[in-house]
Amino acid sequence: MITNTPNRLFVLGVLTAASALSQPTIAPTESQVGSRRGEDLDGYNIVNSFEFGYRFRDVSGNLGKYRSDVNFGNGVRLLGSSLSVHSKEGHGKYFDELLLNTQGLGNDPYQYASLRVQKNQLYRYDMLWRQNDYYNPALILGGQHLMDTSRRLQDHQIVLLPQSSFRVFAGYSRNSQSGPALSTVNLFDQHRGDEFPLFADVRRLQDEYRVGLEMELAGLRMTVQRGWEFFRDDTRNTSGSQPGNNITDDTTLTSFRRDEPYHGSTDNWRVHLSREQTKHFGINGRFTYAGTRRNFLFDEMAVGTDRLGGALNRQVLVAGNGRRPVLAANLTTTVNPSDALTIVNHTSFHSTRMDGDGTYNEYNNSQTFGSLIHFQYLGIQTLSTATEANYRVSSMLGLFGGYQYSTRDVRSVQQLDFGDIVPDRTEYEQNNTLHAGRFGVRVRPVKALTIIAEAEVGRADLPIFPTSEKNYHVLGGRVRYKARSFAFGGNVRTNYNFNSASLFSHSSKARTYSADFSWSPQASFGIDASYSKLHLDTLSGIAYFFNNAFIQNDYSRYISNIHSGTISVRYSFGPRVDLFGGYVRTQDAGSDEAVISRLNFQTYPLTFDSPMARVSVRMYQKLNKSDQVVQELRWNAGYQRYGYSEVVLPIQNYHANTGYTSLSWSF
Repeated sequence: MITNTPNRLFVLGVLTAASALSQPTIAPTESQVGSRRGEDLDGYNIVNSFEFGYRFRDVSGNLGKYRSDVNFGNGVRLLGSSLSVHSKEGHGKYFDELLLNTQGLGNDPYQYASLRVQKNQLYRYDMLWRQNDYYNPALILGGQHLMDTSRRLQDHQIVLLPQSSFRVFAGYSRNSQSGPALSTVNLFDQHRGDEFPLFADVRRLQDEYRVGLEMELAGLRMTVQRGWEFFRDDTRNTSGSQPGNNITDDTTLTSFRRDEPYHGSTDNWRVHLSREQTKHFGINGRFTYAGTRRNFLFDEMAVGTDRLGGALNRQVLVAGNGRRPVLAANLTTTVNPSDALTIVNHTSFHSTRMDGDGTYNEYNNSQTFGSLIHFQYLGIQTLSTATEANYRVSSMLGLFGGYQYSTRDVRSVQQLDFGDIVPDRTEYEQNNTLHAGRFGVRVRPVKALTIIAEAEVGRADLPIFPTSEKNYHVLGGRVRYKARSFAFGGNVRTNYNFNSASLFSHSSKARTYSADFSWSPQASFGIDASYSKLHLDTLSGIAYFFNNAFIQNDYSRYISNIHSGTISVRYSFGPRVDLFGGYVRTQDAGSDEAVISRLNFQTYPLTFDSPMARVSVRMYQKLNKSDQVVQELRWNAGYQRYGYSEVVLPIQNYHANTGYTSLSWSF
């Protein structure tokens, strides 16, 4: 079950994800360049190709929003490359297989490279490298909040004896983020102070080392991995002398420094045990343990004047540690009493415990205000078991159903110690039990057509959050038709959830409709299209304080109607010219009800669309004596438009024209 959060970030996330998944960038060229035989050299067959070209862009509107969504710029690029080296006999001197692929090298915002080197029966080495340029201008807040960082990820894995029943492996991964960022800070008086811009030098690094083994014996397969992970965040925030955003008051800043080093480590174990599926029985089990430890320090020094012109010298020190051991185990058992009946049971246990101390000290003009020690503990344990049965009545009819039971215990402890005062300790404990049942039918009236209808009903007695699932039901249906070159699919799903708490109630109604089809009557022509609609309506009570009064009879309602559609067409004019065209549109239409009464509704209408076109023309081709392609040269060109339009905050809107031209050479 999925709980939907009624806020603007949710909508923007859905739109961005849908657009990114349904419409990739037009470069590099995806046109097939024919089957290539390559060249033979010293017992190896070598096939190589690369696409080299120039990108361009023209943006009108909010450049920062475009960079946060798309971020492609101008310049020369190695749009894509591929190298394949194979031993012809399968017994090369140093390696039997070498594969190298790259994409976007040369200052694209999303760069990628992968490498595999393998020698049969001896070793296999895999490397993955990515670099993503991340730009986040935040919302329009005077240009004082933004982030322009680069994230680099790499992963290395080597396996010894890869084709044997006993394998040993080792790996290393690194994830780093660096670059400038801007934010603001309120100083010297929470209510009557001033806001000052801050510069941040983002420096985050995560390293992971792992070793393990895999073995197979008598139908059993076991994998054991031991890992060590280290995390460091050494971001520093600084500011020089400045009057602040409000230049009419006497609050000023002479100097500011904030260091927040956050270091930690995680030791982990992973064990996977499975048995090969037999005719009547199968088993699969996993165990994971991670013991995380973190140490943090907050050291802030601010020197300036308050609103009355008095000199201030304030230092804040916060230090502490945290521990988070996490254990997860699950066991899946499959039983086939007959060819028509399959029974699957999945049982899992999850335990998370977080605890630690934090010490707060504040000094003002060399005077200390005492130390505050804050201890926190949170423990969550969940045991869940689900059993599902599938029964094939006949070749045309199948039934399936299941039952799920889960119980979750939550315990929280918070304690404050301040000087000689008796510690303030608060403890909470809560248990939640969920019962859920599922039933469905599968109908196949003809070989090419499959129809599935299903329903699920769940009841939880004490969910942990007001927006968690309590009394919910789900209804859904799917249809799939596939015959030769034509395929069609449709899906409908409704998800209703009702939850009442001591202070207020929450209800969520979500309906999803989707359809897709593809048609390829011949190798030179194909068309694909899809459409989906997500309707979401949530109503939640709100409890808050206003003017020293407790308000508990207010509510918030959020309505969203997201439409997403894609279509793409490819066509080849003989063996020389390949054409491709596509269009994607994602739109939140909002609600007419919200337009009539905007004070009582939250809705954020916006639209994102992107048409695109690409052409690839073969300029040269060389064949060998067997009429196999050994060399080929192509000219490529593409265009893609991005359009973003938002009703609530139109200053975010932009239109961008992007494209590329390139030459791809394969040999």
